[in-house]
Parts: sequence; C-alpha cells; structure tokens
Amino acid sequence: MGSIVIDSTKPMDDATPLDDISGLKLSKDRAYSLKEIYIKEAENIANATLKYLSAQPTKKEASFSYAWLLTLHEEMFGDVWEWAGKLRQCELSIGVKAYLVSTELKKLVDDIEFWNKNRTFDSIEIATRIHHRAVKIHPFQNGNGRWSRMLANIYLRQHGLMPVRWQEDLLAKENPNRDKYIRALKKADNGDYQALIEMHKITY
Repeated sequence: MGSIVIDSTKPMDDATPLDDISGLKLSKDRAYSLKEIYIKEAENIANATLKYLSAQPTKKEASFSYAWLLTLHEEMFGDVWEWAGKLRQCELSIGVKAYLVSTELKKLVDDIEFWNKNRTFDSIEIATRIHHRAVKIHPFQNGNGRWSRMLANIYLRQHGLMPVRWQEDLLAKENPNRDKYIRALKKADNGDYQALIEMHKITY
C-alpha cells in the first residue's frame, strides 16, 4: 500500500494549509502529490461549477438554506474528501471557534433571507457580504475560500448577474492580487466592504 506524499509549497486552501490528509478518498495503493490532489479537487469543483453557474440557478436548486450550504461544500469536494460538507470540529488559525460554527452559519442564512426580503443591499453587495461572512466563519476543515467564492458567484448568477472571475491561485504568494484580496477581506472585517465589492464586479 502506498502513501500520500505531502510535497508542495502551495497550500490546498486559501487560508488553511493541508497538514491533515485523513479522510482522503483517493486510492491508497499509490502516492499522490499535493498537486495531484489539487487537480482532483479542481475536477470535482468543475462539476459543481457546471451545475450552478452554466445557467441561472433557481431557488430550488440553490436555496441558500443551512442544509444547502453544507450540500454545496460536499458537491465541491465530496469526490475527494470524506469530510466534505461536514462542519469542522477542530480549531483553525482563521474562523470562529468550532463550537460556534453551526450558530454563525445559521445566522448567515437568516441574514441572507432578511437581506433578500427587505432589499437591504443590491445583489452585488449581498454576494460580497455572503462571501465575507462565509470566509470569516470558516465552517469546514478545508476548502472554505473556494466554497465562499462559489457561494457568492451562485448568488450573483441567481440574480441575473455574471460570476466573478476568481483566480484559482488567488492566495498564492506569487499572485499579484493576493495582497489586494487580503486587504479587502480585512477591511470588510471592520465594516468597510467597498474594496471587496469592487472585486465582485470583475465578472466573466
């Protein structure tokens, strides 16, 4: 039986390095590099992208309910990871405490419903706020950044807008937009969403 090889300077998720490979669904009869695992994830995410972004998704297809938020993560990573779609039980360097994840995710669902019902913000700002809050909660063991950006894009698509052209290596050190993105998220932490809103206007 082979082993999984962890030999890459590129983390698998925007903010959470892949130090724990438990739960990997790929065959254990050979070795995998992080690059290979990333490719498998990308293939899985491509299927979710085709499902939700190739056409305008209905409220039934993308309800933004608590259960659907978990389902989306599973659809994006479930071919590769056993923990896909399951709330984390461990503490991360980013995100709320593990025991608060469920509560904060439910609050986000309630806020989305309120924003929609009351037209509190325009669609781009709501998508931006969904993205920011999802990142801030960091509900899963990994894949949070990509899931959060997918959420925002699905919301935009659902409301007749085109998805954002996010780069796959957005937080790679060599990416010139990395610092801009991090600064925008930090400003949003302090209630200033304008920089992050502008990034949500760069669509396909």
